Amino acid sequence: MPAVRGKLTPGAPLAPLVWFKSGGSAEWLFEPKDVDDLAAFLADLDPAVPVMGLGLGSNMIVRDGGVPGVVVRLGKAFARVERLDPTTLRCGGGASGILVSSSARDAGIGGVEFLRSIPGTVGGFVRMNGGAYGREVKDILVECDIVLRSGERRTLALADLGYTYRHSELPDGAIVVSATFRGHPDEPEAIQREMDRIAAEREASQPLRSKTGGSTFKNPIGHKAWALVDAAGCRGLRRGDAQVSEKHCNFLLNLGAASSADIEALGEEVRTRVKAHSGVTLEWEIQRVGVAK
Repeated sequence: MPAVRGKLTPGAPLAPLVWFKSGGSAEWLFEPKDVDDLAAFLADLDPAVPVMGLGLGSNMIVRDGGVPGVVVRLGKAFARVERLDPTTLRCGGGASGILVSSSARDAGIGGVEFLRSIPGTVGGFVRMNGGAYGREVKDILVECDIVLRSGERRTLALADLGYTYRHSELPDGAIVVSATFRGHPDEPEAIQREMDRIAAEREASQPLRSKTGGSTFKNPIGHKAWALVDAAGCRGLRRGDAQVSEKHCNFLLNLGAASSADIEALGEEVRTRVKAHSGVTLEWEIQRVGVAK
């Protein structure tokens, strides 16, 4: 491994870092000190070694055999949010949705409230075109700064990302180190009311206090994934300690000691049942990474 100024850990357990609290270890976990540290490391790293970014681990199944290569996790140095002008924020790739939306509120910038409801970081939002409550990252993104797998730094405009539903054309191995978001002028009190409304709606409808991975499947065109799962009789379905949430059918839960294999197999069983019942093939929204044990 190249020399670093940040923290480089071999055999780092990933289960504590992801919401499902399951899965294996990273061959290497790299927490860079700053963008220079990240770029230099990637430039010097053997091109054959795979690289994957990890945010809050909220939308991810880490398979039980772990993740080969290097997992990059952006820490506090990448969690800053700064106001560029009356409607624009530059946000570090490690900044959480709650931090970004709260910073926007304090700056009187509306239109960013929906990020309050997405459990993740800016890097993940940008890569997956994260969205909720009728808004998506593509509606607010101006540009993003990335470090390519080669170590090259590049700034991409919105049009460069090829956004579709929960998908972007970001290159494999690229790490999003910052993003610029633009909203509209609004009163902080009005922004806070909208954030409160979103938070209350999430609390009422989603199993937020459980070991989960957020929305499991993408909404097919013309359908709601949860409704298809429910209609196929999968509400509460279990496989070991993995369960389809009874509160929201598009959430999988780890009730305690579920392996990642249990969780993924349960998801595949749900897909099979939905296909048999409705003819619709559900697509995974949750990222499944690493190797099976």
